[in-house]
Amino acid sequence: MAAIGKIRSWGPVLVAVIALALFAFIAEEAFRSCDASRNDQRQQVGEVYGEKINVQEFQQLVDEFTEVVKLQQNTDNLSEDQLNWVKDNVWNVFVQSRIYEKEAKELGLTVTDEEMRNILKEGTNPMLMQTPFFNQQTGRFDVNALQKFLADYKSQTQNDQQVAQQYQTIYRYWTYIEKTLRMQTLAQKYESLLSHSLLSNPIEAKQAFVDENEESTIRLAVFPYSSIEDAKVEPTQQELQAKYQEMKNFFYNGRMGIKQQEETRDVKYVDVVVEASAKDRAELNKLFADYKTQLATAENPDEVVRKSTSLVPFLGLPVLKEAFPYDIAQQMDSIAVGSVAGPFESKSDNTLNLIRLIAKQQLPDSVQFRQIQVGGATAEAAHKTADSIYTALKGGADFEQIAKKYGQTGDKNWMTTRQYQSAPSIDRDSKGYIESMFTMNAGELKNITLAQGNIILQVLDRRAFTTKYTAAVVKKTIDFSKETYSAAYNKFSAFVSANQKGEDIVANAAKSGYQVQDAKDLTTSLHYLANIRGTRDALKWLFEAEEGSVSPMYECGENNHLLVVVLDKVHEKGFRPADDPAALDMLKAEVIKDKKAAELMAKANGVTSIEAAKAKGAVVVDSVAQVTFSAPVFVPLTSTGEAALSGAVAATAQGKFASAPVKGEGGVFLFQVEKKALRQGVKFDDKQQEAKLRQSYARRIMMQELYLKANVKDNRYLFF
Repeated sequence: MAAIGKIRSWGPVLVAVIALALFAFIAEEAFRSCDASRNDQRQQVGEVYGEKINVQEFQQLVDEFTEVVKLQQNTDNLSEDQLNWVKDNVWNVFVQSRIYEKEAKELGLTVTDEEMRNILKEGTNPMLMQTPFFNQQTGRFDVNALQKFLADYKSQTQNDQQVAQQYQTIYRYWTYIEKTLRMQTLAQKYESLLSHSLLSNPIEAKQAFVDENEESTIRLAVFPYSSIEDAKVEPTQQELQAKYQEMKNFFYNGRMGIKQQEETRDVKYVDVVVEASAKDRAELNKLFADYKTQLATAENPDEVVRKSTSLVPFLGLPVLKEAFPYDIAQQMDSIAVGSVAGPFESKSDNTLNLIRLIAKQQLPDSVQFRQIQVGGATAEAAHKTADSIYTALKGGADFEQIAKKYGQTGDKNWMTTRQYQSAPSIDRDSKGYIESMFTMNAGELKNITLAQGNIILQVLDRRAFTTKYTAAVVKKTIDFSKETYSAAYNKFSAFVSANQKGEDIVANAAKSGYQVQDAKDLTTSLHYLANIRGTRDALKWLFEAEEGSVSPMYECGENNHLLVVVLDKVHEKGFRPADDPAALDMLKAEVIKDKKAAELMAKANGVTSIEAAKAKGAVVVDSVAQVTFSAPVFVPLTSTGEAALSGAVAATAQGKFASAPVKGEGGVFLFQVEKKALRQGVKFDDKQQEAKLRQSYARRIMMQELYLKANVKDNRYLFF
């Protein structure tokens, strides 16, 4: 159906709304009622507000959303990273939605069926515009088209399995959209109610409008902290302790510091990456020498590529350079047609490569065509009928009339190179059909004979001529042999067996040729330990182990890593002590910054011009534009965002010099305001601005506090 193609064409547009769309999953009643008999912790993926989430039910939601993403991205499979992204989004939005749902229930907020009907009738919600029922001509959602589809779906009794599947796919997608809209509306109701419990006023709104939209251009004088050596401002213990008391409540989400919301763990580990030996490489090079000889002389390169088990399939059709892996594409224009390049090694994907460039042509990227498919009781009968149709068309017969005679429309369609160039394989008939389409002239008619019938093809238009390449590629990973892996395994296994304690592993690793590495502040939300794939068992061990424990030896990665882990430190939820290394590093950096700032501000005090600042050693930036109060100004010289500088500039009138030096993140600043004006085209609306402020306050206050209140526990590491 056309609707399927429309869904698949959205691609990146739909990805932008996926996070919001995940609200749909939380509407499922089955997720709310975990059977008490299954509430064993080993079967729980997590907990929100004391409600345990069973892993089978969570996996069901992940599977459902995975199918939605596949449909949106027009793919049959998702990569491991994409699947991890799906799992993270399902979990994160589940937690947020649970918060909305619980708070809304306590307040008696609901979304009625009448409200949903009104949303559909209005047809302006952005999610509705991404459905097959969006009318491009009116620019609105067509509720009548939806109702017709639902009626057809309920009454359809298709014998055609493919058509029935298409109906089912669109119906599931619509159900998903509908549930999403209901949850989205409930969240908006709650946020609106909360925002109206917060006060704003026209004066505050006016100031906020100016803060957002008034832009200044300044000359800037910078006394960077880097101009003073750290060694000259060593912090004292008293200063560190004072800074600890000052900052201990400041560190929350995403910044592991003095106070943290969840337990974290530090590890030391030894990671052995098994690589091909010199002998392995020599054998692969010998194999590639044979491939090169065969590829250069083969009448049909397809057989050579197939037997080599190349990572790049051979289509035998002209494709864009982008259809090939990047390292292969980079070689194309340096290869003579008919020759074989390589073998060459690609470090980026650890492969050895050969390329035979068969053809390089200027061809259209897109072709407009129409066709008539001709069948018959036998292939011979179809060929005979096709010959008659072709003769009639060549004699001037009307294409659409003949097409209708054979039960077809003869409509005009477009095909692009991208529609076929990513296929893993193409059969002989399809290859001949595509090759004809892209090499025929505009207006040309052709009778194409296939195994089971014919196609009468007419090309009507050809556009966007570009360079296309027909090439056969042998790309193989430079793999290690079983013998190489066994040698690495036995050596590392002996090392682990001989060093049963963490301190022994750290002390003796270098002697055995291994390197000890550190990973800090690991949490249960991780998918991989130390960014090594296939380490779920190691993560399960990590969050059940005690400090000082040594893990078993793990085989992980892409079956090319050997790993042993030492649990170095457990950081409990709450405050870290002042002597904790991570906290201490942060405290030292802050105290050093304070002491440097004091010295530089003393130098800058009394300075009344940019030139005078320059004379005292400041670095001058002649023009920094678009400085607003609402966003930290980025200073390239110090590579820091400077919120304090933005605030000081906002408080200084046009033509004026800074009233005092500004202590920032990367230095001390003085400035001259050269120009100050509102952005062009903006207009103040007091009611709209007040509402915007209330909503901003509500979101800022609400989610962090409610998240803490929900007492979220994330055990996904046990399963994913």
